[in-house]
Amino acid sequence: MAHDECEVLGLHPEAVERVGSKMPDDETIGRLADIFKALADPTRARILYALSLEELCVCDLAALTGMSSSAVSHQLRLLRAGRLVRYRREGKMALYCLDDEHVRHLLQEGLCHACE
Repeated sequence: MAHDECEVLGLHPEAVERVGSKMPDDETIGRLADIFKALADPTRARILYALSLEELCVCDLAALTGMSSSAVSHQLRLLRAGRLVRYRREGKMALYCLDDEHVRHLLQEGLCHACE
């Protein structure tokens, strides 16, 4: 038997009940998993980090990532679908930023953990 497994089988019903009553519903857990899937791609993580510093257009992000504008646009569409970024129009420019402070905090916590 592996050392990281219980050597006896037995439930702790009180603990299962306490935790089970606080678990988010399946839809919410699915959205959470989608957020982490989006963050799992290094290109999208770079884009999000850049946007955590300031609002940028697709051309700026392309220059920062070394990718084509169309490739960056594709990644931004995925990030928008996951509600991680949003954009606003300024004339002919589309300027992107993080969707909200939750995304900034998520990035900061992830970076802190990665640097440990």
